Amino acid sequence: MYSNRSLHRLTIRLVLLSAGIVAGCAAPSPQTRLDDARALAARSGWEAVEFPGRRFTLSGFVPAGTPTQTKIATVYFEGDGAAWQSPDTPSDDPTPIHPVALELALAQPGGTAAYVARPCQFRSQTAQPCDQRYWTNARYAPEVVEDMDHAVDMIERRMGASQVVLVGYSGGGALAALVAARRHDVALLVTVAANTDVAAWTRIERLRPLNGSLDPADFTASLIAVPQVHFVGTDDEVVPPSVARAFAAHFPASAPLRTIEIDGFDHACCWVQRWPTLIAPLLPR
Repeated sequence: MYSNRSLHRLTIRLVLLSAGIVAGCAAPSPQTRLDDARALAARSGWEAVEFPGRRFTLSGFVPAGTPTQTKIATVYFEGDGAAWQSPDTPSDDPTPIHPVALELALAQPGGTAAYVARPCQFRSQTAQPCDQRYWTNARYAPEVVEDMDHAVDMIERRMGASQVVLVGYSGGGALAALVAARRHDVALLVTVAANTDVAAWTRIERLRPLNGSLDPADFTASLIAVPQVHFVGTDDEVVPPSVARAFAAHFPASAPLRTIEIDGFDHACCWVQRWPTLIAPLLPR
């Protein structure tokens, strides 16, 4: 089931504004988005990689060359991307025009981070077709969570790590929480502008339920001991702060969970610009 018209319009407007596209201009092609992401990563000394899974081959970026060995690797998950091309029509390709999570990963100091895109994002022109439901109602399906989790395993092995920090932006935050609920090596879960309580999000925004997806709020028992920090912007109209508050309400006061609301931030602004100062104090040493 898909979101209602008002959210579609808001999401599309957000995607276009964050990409710097004015009314009347066509969005860049999926290949252009892929090329732009590769160029962005290359400027920071990162390279494109693939993470083959059971159902999906996920695209990603990692620091180029011999992997830096570390005890704790940080893995970033991308948001839902350009999922809709009109209020009633899913896009043909959900590759983000403005890959916020990639920019967050590149902004983290230290060289011990990696980035994983969502299923169906950043596909090459020769890639196999991808089912539209994986960027609409099944965007957080069990098989999506499984293959994202497998990508974390591969990154952990690549860096020789024994623990991970999971960071997810927007819908990638929901997936980061769902992956954290499966694992026993998560040193920290961080989300940014994330719909971590999917049921609360659909209710607050008056959306139809995502019936093909899992909801992190249903996995409280598996997350109760995981250290968590959830960043939200007070001006976010896509995922309002009330969603993070609803997610936090599922946990006892003693749980190692913090919700940090930042005045003046919305869904896109100004996470990347402030990220080095936001993430650095949180990373385990």
